[in-house]
Amino acid sequence: MKKKTRNLLIALVAAIGVVAAGVPQAIGQTVSSVRGAGVSDPELTPGQYRLLPDGPPIPRDYIQQPPMVPHKVDGYEVSLNFNKCMDCHSWTRYRAAGATKVSLTHFKDRDANELSNISPRRYFCLQCHVPMTDARPLVENTFQPATGVR
Repeated sequence: MKKKTRNLLIALVAAIGVVAAGVPQAIGQTVSSVRGAGVSDPELTPGQYRLLPDGPPIPRDYIQQPPMVPHKVDGYEVSLNFNKCMDCHSWTRYRAAGATKVSLTHFKDRDANELSNISPRRYFCLQCHVPMTDARPLVENTFQPATGVR
């Protein structure tokens, strides 16, 4: 078999595989949770929720739980060049802003070495810290915090 023909055949097989991988979504299969419950809510369209008004920090349910954001973050820029969260939460500005300072854990790299600036793996705040909304849970949650840990 000639090299061009073989490469064309490989490309054709790869293209068929990519198309086949997307077929279930194309034929309207619904998404379900690990527990088997459906995750679509017919009453809400994606993104339809209200942010809760600004307020005091929200209590945590377990050790090392990332704190929820008790204020709106719409329009906050968090990019490679700028992090709006640090305007209030940095160690040099948190007192004046009346905000919670960034945890010391955010200044350690994956090998637990202390850094002078926030670790790149902790820089994008909204990966872990999310604003509170009135959105209903997609599945029932029966989590109970351990006693004596609060």
